[in-house]
Amino acid sequence: MFLIFDTETTGLPRSYKAPISDSQNWPRIVQLAWQLHDEKGELLEQSEYLVQPDGFDIPFESERIHGISTALAQEEGLPLKEVLDRFENALKKARFVVGQNVDFDIKVTGAELYRLGRVTELLVEKPVLDTCTETTASLCQLPGGRGGKFKLPTLTELHQYLFNTTFEEAHNASADVSATARCFFELVRTQVFTADQLHFGPEESAAFSAFHNAPVQAYKLKHKNLKEASEALKKKITVEEVVATPTDASRKELANAVFSHLHVHSQFSVLQATMRPEALVRKAIEEDMPAVAITDSGNMMGVFSFVNAVQQHNRAHPDQPLKGIVGCELQLASDRLNKSTKDNGSQLVLLAKNKKGYQNLSKLTSKAYTEGFYYVPRIDKTLLLEHSEGLLVLSGNLSGEVSNKILTQGEQQAEEALIWYKEHFKDDFYLQIARHGLEEEEAVNKVLIKLARKHQVELIATNDCYFEKGEDHELQDLLLCVKEGELKDTPVGRGRGFRNGLPNNAFHFKSSSAMKELFSDLPEAICAIEPLLAKVENYELAREVLLPKFAIPEAFVDPKDAFDAAKRGENTYLRHLTYKGAEKRYGTLSDSLVERIDFELKTIENSGYPGYFLIVEDFIREARKMGVSVGPGRGSAAGSAVAYCLGITNIDPIKYDLLFERFLNPDRVSLPDIDIDFDDEGRQRVIDYVIKTYGSNQVAQIITYGTMAGKSAIRDTARVLDLPLSDADRLAKLLPDMTKLAKIWDLDAKSLQQSYRSEEAKKIAELQEVSKADDDLGRTLKMAKRLEGTVRNTGIHACGVIITPDDITNFVPVSTAKDAEMWVTQFDNSVVESAGLLKMDFLGLKTLTLIKDTVKIVKARSGVELDPDQFPLDDSKTYELFQRGETIGIFQYESRGMQKYLKELKPTSFDDLIAMNALYRPGPLEYIPSFVNRKHGREAITYDLPEMKEYLESTYGITVYQEQVMLLSQKLASFSKGEADVLRKAMGKKKKDLIDQLRPKFIDGGIANGHPKEVLEKIYTDWEAFASYAFNKSHSTCYAFIAYQTAYLKTHYPAEYMAAVLSNNMNNLDQVTLFMEEAKRMGIAVLGPDINESYYKFSVNKESAIRFGMGAVKGVGRSAVEAIVDERKENGPFVSVFDCAKRVDLRAANKKAFENLAIAGAFDSFGATRSQYFQQTPDESNYLEKIIRSAAKLKENEQAAQVSLFEDDPMAQISEPEIPTCEPWPTMELLRKEKEVVGIYLSGHPLDDFKKELELFTKAEIALLSSDLQALVGRELTLGGVVTESEDRLSRNGKKWGTFSLEDYSGTHIFRVFGEEYLKYEHFFKPGNFLFVRLLIREGYTNRDTGATTDPRLQFNEVKLLQDVMEQQSKKLTLHLKASEIDEAKIQQIERIIKSFKGKKPLSFALHDEALSVQLKSRKNQIAICTELLEMLDHENIQYAVNA
Repeated sequence: MFLIFDTETTGLPRSYKAPISDSQNWPRIVQLAWQLHDEKGELLEQSEYLVQPDGFDIPFESERIHGISTALAQEEGLPLKEVLDRFENALKKARFVVGQNVDFDIKVTGAELYRLGRVTELLVEKPVLDTCTETTASLCQLPGGRGGKFKLPTLTELHQYLFNTTFEEAHNASADVSATARCFFELVRTQVFTADQLHFGPEESAAFSAFHNAPVQAYKLKHKNLKEASEALKKKITVEEVVATPTDASRKELANAVFSHLHVHSQFSVLQATMRPEALVRKAIEEDMPAVAITDSGNMMGVFSFVNAVQQHNRAHPDQPLKGIVGCELQLASDRLNKSTKDNGSQLVLLAKNKKGYQNLSKLTSKAYTEGFYYVPRIDKTLLLEHSEGLLVLSGNLSGEVSNKILTQGEQQAEEALIWYKEHFKDDFYLQIARHGLEEEEAVNKVLIKLARKHQVELIATNDCYFEKGEDHELQDLLLCVKEGELKDTPVGRGRGFRNGLPNNAFHFKSSSAMKELFSDLPEAICAIEPLLAKVENYELAREVLLPKFAIPEAFVDPKDAFDAAKRGENTYLRHLTYKGAEKRYGTLSDSLVERIDFELKTIENSGYPGYFLIVEDFIREARKMGVSVGPGRGSAAGSAVAYCLGITNIDPIKYDLLFERFLNPDRVSLPDIDIDFDDEGRQRVIDYVIKTYGSNQVAQIITYGTMAGKSAIRDTARVLDLPLSDADRLAKLLPDMTKLAKIWDLDAKSLQQSYRSEEAKKIAELQEVSKADDDLGRTLKMAKRLEGTVRNTGIHACGVIITPDDITNFVPVSTAKDAEMWVTQFDNSVVESAGLLKMDFLGLKTLTLIKDTVKIVKARSGVELDPDQFPLDDSKTYELFQRGETIGIFQYESRGMQKYLKELKPTSFDDLIAMNALYRPGPLEYIPSFVNRKHGREAITYDLPEMKEYLESTYGITVYQEQVMLLSQKLASFSKGEADVLRKAMGKKKKDLIDQLRPKFIDGGIANGHPKEVLEKIYTDWEAFASYAFNKSHSTCYAFIAYQTAYLKTHYPAEYMAAVLSNNMNNLDQVTLFMEEAKRMGIAVLGPDINESYYKFSVNKESAIRFGMGAVKGVGRSAVEAIVDERKENGPFVSVFDCAKRVDLRAANKKAFENLAIAGAFDSFGATRSQYFQQTPDESNYLEKIIRSAAKLKENEQAAQVSLFEDDPMAQISEPEIPTCEPWPTMELLRKEKEVVGIYLSGHPLDDFKKELELFTKAEIALLSSDLQALVGRELTLGGVVTESEDRLSRNGKKWGTFSLEDYSGTHIFRVFGEEYLKYEHFFKPGNFLFVRLLIREGYTNRDTGATTDPRLQFNEVKLLQDVMEQQSKKLTLHLKASEIDEAKIQQIERIIKSFKGKKPLSFALHDEALSVQLKSRKNQIAICTELLEMLDHENIQYAVNA
């Protein structure tokens, strides 16, 4: 007997894994239906019952699905006990329990039995047959299942598949049972359910087959339409109207009431809302609202900008103040710490009444991330009560706990939730009521009004605002599509085939009058807002920066500081450390030096931040103790003598005229800002020290907000609007990099030509034309322009770290991030200082790691302990390297442009390097030729005034640095140090008003010092033109010093330095290739990895060759390399692969690591070819596998001490496997495999055999095709390469086309070939073929409708094999000989070569001397031009020309 049953319930469980004893988890049954069938499938009994609700209501969402209202169930239902009695009687007769997804129905029924105190074993013990399984999923083959599988079919989908028709009354348990029975017996008939599963013997199988000899027919049973019955009953029942008719008095009260939006999202509800916080404030002011709230989803990122905007308005308009209410929309989970089950919880809107409320809200949003984050940031009621002071609680909209329970659990449960909030928050709890035109809202609002009046809770009218105006709905919807990865055309709704989205445009920032009209029948919901606003205070978030308390020695503590919060103790201790350091740095202290130090200490004292220097000095000193490399300085901090004396910087500011006032202006109080470079490997160790010192809850990284750039906006919009990828790509390429759509949108042709290069201007003009069209492309651009600048994601500041005096959440909200172990502030870098936070920049500089690695290699090889800080700055050989422009791998000086200018300048002093570092940037670049000419005497060095020579002599009379402007303004016009810094800033930032304001002061001051007015006018005008380009000398000096250190190492320790350079670029294959070429140019061999010489990084062997690092081999991790190197150090070199395998921990160095090391050539020194390690043996394993297996077995035996017990037993001895014999891999295969595991070719390059062909007959490299092809239109390119990949394809209309990758020494390009070209040359486009290609770059295709042109296209004019090129392309050979070198031996040498390569190509001789050149054609001899001949000529040092 088969019992087929189904239930309809009040909803779904929170967790499907919960036990049935968890009564709060499992929903209630409102309908139970079943059928009893015999073994033949014949229907014996059918029953269906509604269940009378007892202590619960049927929620709106459930009623909407199955149609059963509470009233209908009460009127027509039976008590639960009676229904279950009847069900159990039927269950006793059954052999099997059958259903669709029947596990849910079994658990729900079991939970109901448990509630009644009944035993559930009978239901659980019955064998179950389910029609919703992976088997039926494979049958229906519906896409969209988890893990790439087919999705489990719904009953409707299964019925449609089996019978090609739907069934009526889905989600009526009675109808569902009938449909399930039909599907089940059809699955039995078609043997999807087997006889074994059904416990059928032969007789039962035969009886069933006889009864069902055709597809199972629908059961002719009548099912009641429950929705219609519920609606009919509702019409009969007279319901007391919950909304009273407004009176004249209430209408008047409404007219005079104020309205403010209290539930508003800014763009920091990332990819959900469109308004910026400032726009939100502006809109509230425009609508004459007395207040406005910001309530972003799960975060407070926009709060600081929001409060600032409010304060700015209030300062500007004190007569029209605005209250800015800080809030947040949080997710309230049942248990924030439980991360075993997904529970996003319900929505809750919290508003801060005052500063204490803000602090508690900050705590809640922080802990929502740091403690509660699971899919989304979450809090729970325990946490809410812990931080409830100063908060107003709004119930949230449809996703709020009260509203959601009305919809999904019932009125009784919603009322219980309301009572909890009312008890704990009293009059600070409000029921939100909203009218966005949703059916659910209508149902919820009726209950909310009733509950509000019953429990005397204020109703608050709100509108959930996601965008400013109704017409912005499309823009907001586009953002949601970007967030969800959906197409705009996908309909909004729930379930498969639908997407998330707002159903209409009612979610905008409505006016006060619109909201009053919307709630005209419920005036109290508007009138309650003003009393709520009265509870809210305005407050500032900006504050002075608070430093963490620095523990100074007891001897320096001043008791007075405890009473007036002064910094006497810190200032005294800073002075002590400074002068102690000064004695070490300078020895004897001159009066001028003491004056400088005292001036700086006084300025620091006046700033109020001596602790800043003490903190920085502390962790820098600790960094050096830990062996972390610290940069010599960075930015203007290098101008501080105090910083130099403390060891914070390592550049003497006195020696290089670096100015402290460039760092800290003595005329105004400001926070110091010291950026510190650490080697990138040690940076985290310094941060860890800071965390350990101040506490992990006082240190955080800084968030960044990633906004949509123009190109990104175009691509995102195009993807959402389902624009073809080619069109999206073309539109994005028309916009120049780093250019905003808004900036170029309305530019006229003249402005375009003035602002952009001609090619860029042409593209922008085309973009403008496309944007005007009323088609998909035009719409895409219009929407992209509106999206541009929107926050798209969040990230982490590359180097910024916050340190606070106490728990950071007492000052700002924090969050977590995927890529960070530390907390991350919710405020970004632009406001953290204003919010009172101390920000330090801990920068990781790869060059410092490179220098440190070089020093280590030098010490390991020669025992020499280098100190880069002590390198002499007058080393002539180092300057010769700069003069030759051999600066590849030299920090800041390696670009081709820089190399060109270095060759021209020929620097001879450190000052030259500082100047070049400052000049080589946009703007001052134009002064380099004059700088070079003045150095070499080709241009006169002049000074407008003789007094200027003191500060301009080192730069040959040219103003290069900002510091020069500052010093000269003091010397010429008696500016104070502070005024000089103001002038520098005004000019640097082009503040015309301030520049004009300071001009008369400079002129008057200069005249007072005896200088001519017209000369002073010229100087000031020159500064005005150039000072915006002038660079910070402090920064330039620091980085020139690092550059000099790298150049010194490259000059004196070339192999060690290049090994370090390669190590620090291991993950950038293009850079590795570049530096390997540089090493070869320097005469340094770069060898592949070797198991006995290589380390994790690149190293230098005894022969001064660079050895490839094993860490650069894919699949060989650091732990594997460390295991190999440690064993090698401890017990000597390995003698074979087996020796290595038996000595190394095979858990660290696994089979994959051994295989890839073998392919990369790390075992070549043992004598076997690489192919031998992978040669298959009769037992179907290869040699390497046998080695590892044998080594592992040996280790097992050793560990079990078996070898010592059976020393005489040969079985106990595990010998090294024999090396199988086989042919070496062909060169191409070896190189291909090598590249797979290393990323580059090591042993050679596939094109090495064709170097002569490429040199003589190709005029371009493949890398050229990655540049701007528009500049190459009309040109024919000849190039050569090897085909690495190819793919044959068919177009939609059946035409053949294909792709192939061609690679040469410069890179790889993927070609797409169509039509006749493909048919003509397809046989060439096969992997392993070496090709010579002649390409014509042609204009792209033009769209006749839009006039738009595609990217330039490539036309194949000729394709041939490189092997044939020398023979086919070489026409004649000319040998170039110097007349003075011709003698009998030379003639015989040439005759011998000619005889060895007789052929049919013309041979000529070109004889040269100082006076003339003679061309002689050989009539007697003809030559066979080939690679071997040309290589012999090169070897014999005979100059030649082919086809010339």
